[in-house]
Amino acid sequence: MAAIFARAALIDLDGTLLDTAPDLAAAANATLAELGRAPLAAATVRDFVGKGIAHLVRRALESGDAGPADEALFEAACARFAEHYARLNGAASQPFDGVVDGLAEMKAMGLRLACVTNKIARFTDPLLETSGVRAYFDTVVTSDQAGARKPDPAIFLEACRRIGVLPGEACVIGDSANDADGARAAGCRILLVPYGYREGRELHEIESDGIVATLREAAKQLTIPK
Repeated sequence: MAAIFARAALIDLDGTLLDTAPDLAAAANATLAELGRAPLAAATVRDFVGKGIAHLVRRALESGDAGPADEALFEAACARFAEHYARLNGAASQPFDGVVDGLAEMKAMGLRLACVTNKIARFTDPLLETSGVRAYFDTVVTSDQAGARKPDPAIFLEACRRIGVLPGEACVIGDSANDADGARAAGCRILLVPYGYREGRELHEIESDGIVATLREAAKQLTIPK
C-alpha cells in the first residue's frame, strides 16, 4: 500500500477505537426485557451498530418475527434505551488492540486528530474519558453537533473545519461503509480496519484506500506532506 499524505486523521469511535458492542447489547436487552421480549445475542446486536441509537433500537424491536414497530413503542423504547445506556456506557467497552499506541504515534508525528461518531455528545464524551483516549484528540464531532449522521459527509466536513485542514488533507479511519461513503463524499481519503461493525457487509465490498490491521499500522501509512 502506498503512503497516504495527510495532515489530519478523522477516526470513527464504535468499532474502530472502542469495542462498544457489549454495552450496547446490554442496554438493548435491558430495554427488551422491560417490554417482555426475549434477549438478543450480542453478535446480533453488533450488526445493528453504526447508524446511531435510533437505528439500533428499531432493528432490535423488529428483529426475528416481531415485524414493524409502531411509533409510540419505538419512541418509548428509544427513551428507555437511552436511560439504560447512560448507566452502562463504558462499563465493558475497551480500546481495540493497537489503538492507544496508534493514537500516540499519530500525535507524535504531528497529525491533527478528530474523533467523528454517530453517537451523540451525551454518550461520547464520558465514554472517551472513561476509556482513556480523549486526550489524544484535538476535537470530537458527534452526530447531534454536526446535524447529520454518517454516511452524510457533514460530520467529516465539520471536523476538518474545526481542526483547520482541507478535506483533501484528511484521512478517515473507520470500520464500515458509513465511514467510507461519508469520507468519499467529503473528499477525504479512507482507511478501513478489518474488525469492528459493518452491519453484516464483507470488508472487500467496501471501497477504500487501504485496509490496516490496527491504528498503529494506520499511523505507519500516513505521511505529513512537506
